[in-house]
Amino acid sequence: MGSSPTFGSMSFKFTKNSDGTGVISTDHGEVNTPVFMPVGTAATVKSLDGQDIRGTKAEIVLGNTYHLFLRPGEKVVSEMGGIQRFMNWNSPMLTDSGGFQVFSLGLGAKGDALSKIDEEGVTFKSHLDGKLHRFTPEKSMDIQKDLGADIIMAFDECTPDKIERKYVRQALDRTHRWAERCIRRWQENDKKSAQGTSQALFGIIQGSTDKEMREEAASFIAGMPFDGIAIGGETIGYNMEATQEVIGWIKHLLPKEKPIYTMGLGRDPQNIVDIIKCGIDMFDCVAPTRLARNGALYYGEIRGEKFESEFSKGRLNISNSQFVNDKSTIMEGCDCYTCLSGYTRGYLRHLYMAKELSYYRLASIHNVRFMVRLTEQMRERMKMIK
Repeated sequence: MGSSPTFGSMSFKFTKNSDGTGVISTDHGEVNTPVFMPVGTAATVKSLDGQDIRGTKAEIVLGNTYHLFLRPGEKVVSEMGGIQRFMNWNSPMLTDSGGFQVFSLGLGAKGDALSKIDEEGVTFKSHLDGKLHRFTPEKSMDIQKDLGADIIMAFDECTPDKIERKYVRQALDRTHRWAERCIRRWQENDKKSAQGTSQALFGIIQGSTDKEMREEAASFIAGMPFDGIAIGGETIGYNMEATQEVIGWIKHLLPKEKPIYTMGLGRDPQNIVDIIKCGIDMFDCVAPTRLARNGALYYGEIRGEKFESEFSKGRLNISNSQFVNDKSTIMEGCDCYTCLSGYTRGYLRHLYMAKELSYYRLASIHNVRFMVRLTEQMRERMKMIK
């Protein structure tokens, strides 16, 4: 099995094998690709502690710049030793730039705009207390430096699908100017966190659903000295058919020596199968824990080229009355803590209906491990096929 030369700045390295698998090396450890990243929005994968996350065999967790900036504040996280030490997760981390959250604020309850964009950055109101704050490309880089993740993201404007082409053009040009500013500040920060560890910077390809602008963005971002390339926008992960179409437009323009990341993707098990077949190295989604909290537990397996399940979208609805006396585990053969420990569907349904807090932990462990294991299985298939 051959491999390409490693690429990266400082201690960040990415090695892509000829079978499509790879390894990302960071100061906090290695990450095997393709990889599913559980989302730890506020320095916590909801309802799970560090040991729980390790038990799911997740290799990297995503944190959120916007939320951590508002609470407890990036300086607090920095003083506590950085995001890994803060959340007792001494393994690789990625932080987003805060751009998606800032631009998705939309209108407040009174119809007033919660965010305002200009050339320098974005002014926005906190969803917590209504206070005004401002993000610029430089500010995002500095916040992420304090947070201390191994991989940080450039500050971009996430454009929605249904928007005038004229605005997509303006937003894309602004995103590219911001990308240049992000690189300058990252370099001024010596490509290091406040804790002294190496930080890799990923650029983001935008362009909404416009083929020409997506191609232009891919060429522009790929030509800059980023360590990795992300594909963003409302379409990505939200609409899998459109996501695959966008990737098809730009795949020939993406650098083979850098990891490719589709942001916010991984709601359904079939999404994992499809995106890995597209050649993507990294993906994340809040769905495993969010669905778990709402009673949806992943169930099924890969058969051939498809994910198959007796339940719609591969989700068992634990609230259904058919599970009241069910003595079986969530899924036979599942190696998550919840299933291996013998927790039954009947018991989990009782916890869910009673709104017992232990349900959220047990269900989230299953769903996160399910997606991590599915990705592991896809990696093994890639090695065997090659």
